[in-house]
Amino acid sequence: MAKKTAAFIICLVMTLVSLTACSQEAPSENEEELNTFVNESDIPEDDSSFKLSYTQTDSLDPYEAETLNNHILAQLVFSGLFTLDDSFAASGEIAESYRYPDKETIEVKLKSGVLFSNGEPLTADDVVYSFNKAADSDYWENSLAGIRSCSKESDDTVIFNLRYPNAYAQNLLTFPILSRDKTESGYPIGSGRYRFEDGDGSAVLKAVKGNGFYPHITTIRLENIISYESIDNAVNIGNISFAFRDLGSGSDMKMTCKSKAVNMNNLVYLGVNGKEGITRNAQIRKAVSLAIDREALAKGPYNEYAVAAESVFNPKFELSQAKIFSLSADISAAKQAIEKSSYSSPSLSLIVNAENADRVSCAKLIKMQLEEVGFNVRLTEVSSYEKYAERIKEESFDLYLGETRISPDMSLQTFLSSDGATSYGIDTNGSETAKQYENYINGKTDMGAFLLAFSEEMPYIPLVYRNGMICASNAMKGDIQGSFTDCFKNIENWYFAE
Repeated sequence: MAKKTAAFIICLVMTLVSLTACSQEAPSENEEELNTFVNESDIPEDDSSFKLSYTQTDSLDPYEAETLNNHILAQLVFSGLFTLDDSFAASGEIAESYRYPDKETIEVKLKSGVLFSNGEPLTADDVVYSFNKAADSDYWENSLAGIRSCSKESDDTVIFNLRYPNAYAQNLLTFPILSRDKTESGYPIGSGRYRFEDGDGSAVLKAVKGNGFYPHITTIRLENIISYESIDNAVNIGNISFAFRDLGSGSDMKMTCKSKAVNMNNLVYLGVNGKEGITRNAQIRKAVSLAIDREALAKGPYNEYAVAAESVFNPKFELSQAKIFSLSADISAAKQAIEKSSYSSPSLSLIVNAENADRVSCAKLIKMQLEEVGFNVRLTEVSSYEKYAERIKEESFDLYLGETRISPDMSLQTFLSSDGATSYGIDTNGSETAKQYENYINGKTDMGAFLLAFSEEMPYIPLVYRNGMICASNAMKGDIQGSFTDCFKNIENWYFAE
């Protein structure tokens, strides 16, 4: 069986060189298409209809802001070196090109003639300044953890020194590039599609026309709406025009407006205690993975705002073509793995944060699936996130249901390095998976060896990748697109019907 598995995985990996990135999946049945078309020349400029929520008491500086509201606004005002599409493929925004002088260095050349909205040129000094602010900020520090430092090579060239070899480091360079100056009103300055200005006593966004950007929406009004519930209601009834919803605390939204799923790279997974107890047995870990119907988790608890994990990578990322997990449960194989473990009546503990309704529903379904193959499962809904996190840090679990945002370079260091934020329960020093992953990123082995080690050892169990949602007022028209890194991807095509 192990030989067949190895051959299958290696065969899949050998085909990767001829594969392109994953194709975009069709919208779920519960989504409404956001696409309508009309003759562009018939649409007038609009300086009053489009409204977005923001938090007035929070900073508009992307590195000082604390609310999701204001971080979403930043996507309109600031540009990054690169932007990512829904398949995590990077394309230059401020960057003209990039190259790897060695495995732990990426050199980025800037486009010529890029200006901030105040007319000042954007240079390598601004990139270094912005990186240092980003690396020290709560919102960006985790995604930039794989970069050791940033330095200026010349006015149009920046060098990033990496903490480990990383062929996808360009995917990390989406942080906002910020001018060191501010407007006379104290607003931060970027080089994005809109800029902050004063309007009737509060900030508004004004379009920065040129370089092919000529939107119908020339002014965006900002409404001080803070709570998620109020934002949901406001976009449903049209008091604001557009919103991004993280859906982190619940995906069963009663949204009557137009909506569309957005790929966020948030992995819902089972953390496994491989250091002690019954889950130290690799056959038990395999049985747990085989018993789980991942597609049922995506469709049920997450209301189709999730995609089943068939690989250790996001299903839309190009390396995900090497699949090692089944969409549905393999009950027979799970029972066989239990038999090989020598446990006649295996019992497991599973903990979950009781404050997250979706995750509790997911944990209950996992309990049912595991019991169907012969496990006895004790599910504990821990009353608060603080207590839940404490139990994980103490490694007081057999299994825990967790969620983490994988960085856009798809690094698995968070699980497989000793200081990884989600490495609890994993013996990273003795793990064959961790060893083979290090060999793989250093070019000492191929992906097949790493995936074979993962499938044999199962150090953690990927379940689904959770989506977010972009939603728009029914009054808004146009081919409305968006991704997590750019919710306003083609805002120049959006308009309101008269």
